[in-house]
Amino acid sequence: IDQVPARTIYILPNNKNIILAANQAQALTKDKKIIVIPTTTIPQGITAILDYVPEKDDEENTQSMIEQMGYVKTGMITYAVRDTKIDHKEIHQDDIIGLGDEGLLAVGQDIEQAALDSVAALVDEDSELISIYYGEQVNAEKAEELLAAIEERYPDCDVELNDGGQPIYYYVLSVE
Repeated sequence: IDQVPARTIYILPNNKNIILAANQAQALTKDKKIIVIPTTTIPQGITAILDYVPEKDDEENTQSMIEQMGYVKTGMITYAVRDTKIDHKEIHQDDIIGLGDEGLLAVGQDIEQAALDSVAALVDEDSELISIYYGEQVNAEKAEELLAAIEERYPDCDVELNDGGQPIYYYVLSVE
């Protein structure tokens, strides 16, 4: 915070476990205005920051950013590190799982199928945009195949593909 050359700083934690620390930083900072936008996922953070308008005042931006992040549903495709049970579903070590804002979206053996199942669980009649961020373990060709499959299944939605480069998560999915 001290090194940022601005009088007002927006913090987007993008993780529910970081919000408390961001709020503490806000409380401890006296010479700058700190605004915490309580994002819990990277897609929420992206949507919130894209909604920032320099011509608006801090209060208008804060209200708008928080409102826009509320329209984002997130899914993350990864693998199970151990045997467990989530939402009454058996999960075995190395299963591919789709995790959403509210819990488990998909379980299977195929990364792309878990992504498709997760998108299906996230999309509703109000959905307009599906964003796919593929991770460092996914090659661009596989990501393009997933993009094509999602575009085919959801012709009324705009679908975008981004090289997220993230570790751990094969895909981070966003539906707005």
